[in-house]
Amino acid sequence: MAKGCLFLMLGFMALLAIPICIGVAGGVFGLLAGLIGGIFGLVFGVLGGIVEIIASIFKGIFHLFFGWHNDFGFHHHWHFNGYIFAASVVLIIVIVTRKKN
Repeated sequence: MAKGCLFLMLGFMALLAIPICIGVAGGVFGLLAGLIGGIFGLVFGVLGGIVEIIASIFKGIFHLFFGWHNDFGFHHHWHFNGYIFAASVVLIIVIVTRKKN
C-alpha cells in the first residue's frame, strides 16, 4: 500500500512539476530572446544615428551650395540664392587659380 501511495504521489508531483518546468523554460527563453533583440536594436539604433549625422552633414553642404529645402512634403524648392552662391564659389576658385599662374 505504501509503494502504491508513493507512486501516486510521485506521479502527482510530476504532473504538477512538468508544466511549471516548461513554463519556466519558456520564460527564460523569452527573456534571453528579448535581451538579444534589445542588444541588436541598440547597436543598429546607434549605427543609424551615426549614419544620420553623416547624412545631415552632407545635406547641410548641399543645402548651402544649391539652396535645397525639404519641407514636410517630398519636393525641392530651387532658389537662386544657392545657384548664386555656387557660381560665386566657382568664380572665386577660377580667379584665384588664374592669378597664381
